[in-house]
Amino acid sequence: MLTTLLRPLFLRRARVIETYATEAHAIQRRQLGQLIRTARQTEWGHVHCFDRMPVESDAYEAFRRAVPVSAYEDLQPYIRRMIDGQRNVLWPGATRWFAQSSGTTDARSKYIPVTPDILRRAHYAGGFDTVALYLRNNPRSRFFDRKGLILGGSHSPSPLNARAHCGDLSAVLLQNLNPLVNLIRVPSRRIILMDEWEAKIRAIVRSTRKAHVGSLSGIPSWMLVLIEAVIRDAGAQTLLEVWPDLEVFFHGGVGFEPYRNRYARLIPSSDMRYMETYNASEGFFGLQSEPTDRSLLLMLDYGIFYECIPITALPTDGSPIPPDAVLPLEEVRTGENYALVITTAGGLWRYLIGDTIRFTSLRPYKFLITGRTKHFINAFGEELMVDNAERAIRQASEVTSATVRAYTAAPLYLLTDRAKGRHRWLIEFDTPPTSLDVFAASLDTALQALNSDYAAKRYKEISLQPPEIIPARPGLFFDWLRSHGKLGGQHKVPPLSNTSDLMDELLAMNRTKATVSPAFP
Repeated sequence: MLTTLLRPLFLRRARVIETYATEAHAIQRRQLGQLIRTARQTEWGHVHCFDRMPVESDAYEAFRRAVPVSAYEDLQPYIRRMIDGQRNVLWPGATRWFAQSSGTTDARSKYIPVTPDILRRAHYAGGFDTVALYLRNNPRSRFFDRKGLILGGSHSPSPLNARAHCGDLSAVLLQNLNPLVNLIRVPSRRIILMDEWEAKIRAIVRSTRKAHVGSLSGIPSWMLVLIEAVIRDAGAQTLLEVWPDLEVFFHGGVGFEPYRNRYARLIPSSDMRYMETYNASEGFFGLQSEPTDRSLLLMLDYGIFYECIPITALPTDGSPIPPDAVLPLEEVRTGENYALVITTAGGLWRYLIGDTIRFTSLRPYKFLITGRTKHFINAFGEELMVDNAERAIRQASEVTSATVRAYTAAPLYLLTDRAKGRHRWLIEFDTPPTSLDVFAASLDTALQALNSDYAAKRYKEISLQPPEIIPARPGLFFDWLRSHGKLGGQHKVPPLSNTSDLMDELLAMNRTKATVSPAFP
């Protein structure tokens, strides 16, 4: 079997990853030194005096003094010139590929440089390590003896100009993939890079339903669309009737908790494995190293240097981030929410990526993705993060036998007192709860157990009244995505908002009829 032949190669790498627990700081300082050394002759390196900067153990202090924390807007002028073909700007050489970020409520596109170094050292290394740890944890796997179905790339790569191309990250990765990988992957590249989402789903079903599929890779919400389409086309009740040797789903992009029960019903097997990965346009950052621990292992040797900012230290008025608010890994603690700052071999220097994490372990560094710096609710001091919301949604669903397709929540202020109000939850149910009131009460109880700040504001309704649940009509979230040109791929409706803008738009759409009746998660 091919898996038997290849397993030793992958297990060697799994043993190297085990050193993360004891050598994390040394590994990270080497990464920083290599990044500084490599970029010395770039424009960014000249501006920030990289040639005078040490690259050994004391590099960090000089680096943090010389280089400010960056948002996309700060790097955009440099990236624009990279797109125009200029060399040695943020990273040595020319950059031909750019990952177009999915965005959410913001229609502006971001173009993230995908240099050959970040492609090789992070994105592809992350894929290799995902398989390495999966094989280590599952010695009976026959992973390479079956086909892997990859769902991604909602748009095929397109030229930005004669020198540069852009696309969703998954499309860029597929475009540069080693041809040997195509021997074990379905569907064809032509199909996976189709632009029209609904036509692509039909093409994938036709081309893969009779394939010997053993693994799935993609975003949980959109993979459900494909799974349900495959089951309908086959006239089956579960996916195992179509692909009986299915063994693992590698997932990322959105939290898995709200979808776990639906996957369990569609793939009813105790042998089915689920493994989360954290592969963003900017780099590959983490993967689930233990099946029984939903935390992600921070990947330390991918040409990425990590820093963190406590959420409470992020300015809310647009003012600069205080230099002493940015912490190296040595200074983080478990149990706190941090905004992630990255420096990468893709030319992103102290880049505030917008994701928030909470460490669960420091030896090795393991973490949970808790949300986005723009996707939270803190209208009343409750600091509600996406991770809290997803876990509470799952618990309320279990109590009331409900399944949730999609949701969003936002604050609602009382007309007479902006210090008081409630959260409104707009939820599209696949299976409605046995009681909407019980669902609301269960959600509230779960949030109080998960979040002490929320519980304090709910105590005697000091600031927060009980949450309000508004059922969404079928197809509402699909219609919103379609109206914003965001079907498929990495796109999703923001689950939490600190203002009512998105909620008001969706509530207005909720009063209209669905334009289509799609199978949307």
